[in-house]
Amino acid sequence: MYLPDAFAERDREVLFAHIEEWGFGLLISDGASGLVVSHIPFLLDRRGEEVFLQGHLARENPQCAELAAEGEALAVFPGPDAYISPSWYARGPAVPTWNYVAVHAYGAISRKDDEAWLSSFLRRLVARHEAVTPSPWRFEDLPREYLREMLLGIVGFEIAVSRIEGKWKLSQNRPAADRPRIIAALSERGDPQSLAIARLMRRREPS
Repeated sequence: MYLPDAFAERDREVLFAHIEEWGFGLLISDGASGLVVSHIPFLLDRRGEEVFLQGHLARENPQCAELAAEGEALAVFPGPDAYISPSWYARGPAVPTWNYVAVHAYGAISRKDDEAWLSSFLRRLVARHEAVTPSPWRFEDLPREYLREMLLGIVGFEIAVSRIEGKWKLSQNRPAADRPRIIAALSERGDPQSLAIARLMRRREPS
């Protein structure tokens, strides 16, 4: 992605934390039929210095055919975004823009069909998201035969992350006097996306 220095986020821990918080992303691959995209939940798996992204697709999804080739894939993790009005700036002329956060992770993708891998992945995926519910649903409560049938309907994959980049476009290129005005306007607007961008901007303001 286009990544001016002012907006580039190079701290890998910040990028990994974003993936873990905004884990529903886009899997993009390029095969014989061209570009294919699926919207799916991911898990981040660290093994020492190596980082992997894991996920699954419905077996009927045409993108499964691209996994067998073990080419490169791209996983995109959007974050919050918000429209920025030039009326919020102290001086003009200026034009509207958009503040947003996004992480792109690239790497070789490999297909995972074995039941043990799929079962382990799904248990971890479910445990992560059920942890915030008062009465978590338990993967172990599924009848064994039903679970086996469900596993036959999906294909797993793993991306060995070889390159990762992040963009935190939060008005860093604006004069210092403008940024508090933008934060205040976003906070007053009050929708969840604007509030999230305002929080991120506030965190990055000099103390």
